[in-house]
Amino acid sequence: MADFDRRTALKGGLTVSAAGLLGTATISAAAAAPGVPEPRIHGTAAWSARPPNGTIEVQNHKPTYIVVHHTVEPGNVTDYTLEHAFWASRAIQNFHMDTRGWVDSGQQFTNSRGGHITEGRHRSLEVLRSGTRHVLGANVGNNNSTCIGIENEGLYSKEDVTPALWASLVKMVAYIASRYGISPEFIKGHRDFNSTECPGTVLYNRLPELRTEVRKVLGSASPKADLPEWPLLKPGDTGPRVRTAQELLRARGFAVPTDGLFEESTKDAVAAVAARNGLERDACGATAATDETGFLGSDVWPLIVGPGTDLRALKARLAG
Repeated sequence: MADFDRRTALKGGLTVSAAGLLGTATISAAAAAPGVPEPRIHGTAAWSARPPNGTIEVQNHKPTYIVVHHTVEPGNVTDYTLEHAFWASRAIQNFHMDTRGWVDSGQQFTNSRGGHITEGRHRSLEVLRSGTRHVLGANVGNNNSTCIGIENEGLYSKEDVTPALWASLVKMVAYIASRYGISPEFIKGHRDFNSTECPGTVLYNRLPELRTEVRKVLGSASPKADLPEWPLLKPGDTGPRVRTAQELLRARGFAVPTDGLFEESTKDAVAAVAARNGLERDACGATAATDETGFLGSDVWPLIVGPGTDLRALKARLAG
C-alpha cells in the first residue's frame, strides 16, 4: 500500500472560514428519531484491528457534521465480500499508522462497496451509541472536532457508487443523525471543508439525494433549500466563477488575468494564498488520481474576498 495516499488533517480546531459559514444548527433530542435501528456495524475486533499506539481522544460534546468521503484506494473493486471489507479496513489502518503516523485509523467508520460497515478509529461505535460525546478523528483538515467521517470505498470522480454501498450509507448516516440529533442539512462532503476532490464529483452531487433519503428515515421536514456551498474550482475550469475568483485574487495583489480561464498563474496564486495563510493542504486520497495543488475550494474562498463582503450572498451567486 505504498501508494495508498490519504488525507492529512489537524487534530481538533475549527476554522471560521469553513465551519462558521456552514452553520451549527442541530435538531433537538426530542425531534431526533430514537427508533432508527442501528445497522450492522463490525467493530474493530471483528476485522482484527491493531491496537492504537496512542490515546483515543473522546471529546465531551456531539459532532456537528456528518462528513462523506471516498477512499480512492482501495478503488472500485468488484469484491463485495465481508472478508474484503475487513482487509480494506486493515489496509487503511496500516497506512494511517505506519505512514501518516496517526494513532489509529483516521475515520470513525468505513463503508465498503459491498455495503459492509466497519468501525474505523477505536471506540467510535461505543461513543456513537452513547449519543453525547465524540471520538476525535483525523479526516477533515482543521475541523476534526466538529466532524464525524464515513469513508466510502472507491473512487467516485466519474463513476457512481454501488447500490449496496448507497443503501448502507443511507442507513449509517441516518443512524448517526438520530443518535446525535444532527439535522440532515448538516450532512456534508469533505470538499465542503477543504479544497479537495473528495468525495468525488459523482458522489458529492448525490448528497442532496442522501439528505432527502435520511430525512425520510428520520421523519424530519425538508428545509426550503439546502444551504449554498462554496464551489470547487480546479485548473482547467472555465467560466464566470473562475472570472470572479480571478477578480478577487487581483484585488488581493495577484497579477492574474480575468479571462475566466483557470490556468497556471491562477493556480499558483491560489496555492500562494493557501500557503500564506497556513492552510493544512489535505493530501486526500483523491491525489492518487489528481494533483490537487491549487484547487480553490471552501477553505480558500473566504481568504480571497474583501472585508465587508456578504459571504452568503456571494456563495449563493456562485452557486447560481
